Amino acid sequence: MRTVAAIAAFGIAVAALPLATGSGVVLNFAMMALYATLLAQSWNVLGGFGGQFSFGHALFFGTGAYVQAIAQMRWGVNAWLALPMAAAAAAAVAAAVGALSFRYGLRGSYFALVTLAFAETFRILATAAPFTGAGVGLMLPLAPSAANLQFESRAGFVWLALVLVLGGLALSAWLTRSRFGAYLQAVRDNEDAARAVGVDPTRVKVRAIAMSAALMGAAGAFYVQVFQYVDPGIAYGPAVSVEALVAAIVGGMGTVWGPVL
Repeated sequence: MRTVAAIAAFGIAVAALPLATGSGVVLNFAMMALYATLLAQSWNVLGGFGGQFSFGHALFFGTGAYVQAIAQMRWGVNAWLALPMAAAAAAAVAAAVGALSFRYGLRGSYFALVTLAFAETFRILATAAPFTGAGVGLMLPLAPSAANLQFESRAGFVWLALVLVLGGLALSAWLTRSRFGAYLQAVRDNEDAARAVGVDPTRVKVRAIAMSAALMGAAGAFYVQVFQYVDPGIAYGPAVSVEALVAAIVGGMGTVWGPVL
């Protein structure tokens, strides 16, 4: 209950910020801080709770970003509907990568390098593919409206980022108390021992990477709506992966509040 109360208090405090000030500097800082928190929360699910270090979380960020942009520009999907599509697409890519990696027992530095290789592969493919705008990238048409997920002030984006971060906090809190969270941490601590008591490490890790990627895909979609542009370097470059893992490690891996700090 204390964790739930703390999450609620955090949400109320941050939600009140745009009502207390109209300063663009303050709101932009709050928005980017929440965005960085979301990146760290995503990595923390897999790297912190699951002990599976990834150097290529940009793979999931870029997938979410491109699906968010392509769904609107090529398919005419509303931005609000594109957001869950982006998260789902990132989770699907992660499940495929996880199934391939974990099935063959990749862990530690081997898994980290595989994720980095997948991210770089997707970057090269995005640079060549016409539907991603190739090397030029994609720019969303300017249509300021809450209905289009293009808010006229930073306050709307602060609230949107806050909702996503609260979802990440709820997921992290659930992992500390649920049976699946116990399975995941058991696999992190000793995979062979977890297998001996009936836990399927591959299934647990695939589910964890899919959850982690869904948050990262949502972060990519959020980035596109804020900056209205994405290209292969932004989407799949190493900067996003580094930002996510450093923030989680410095704040405290495997904890609810570490990514926030």
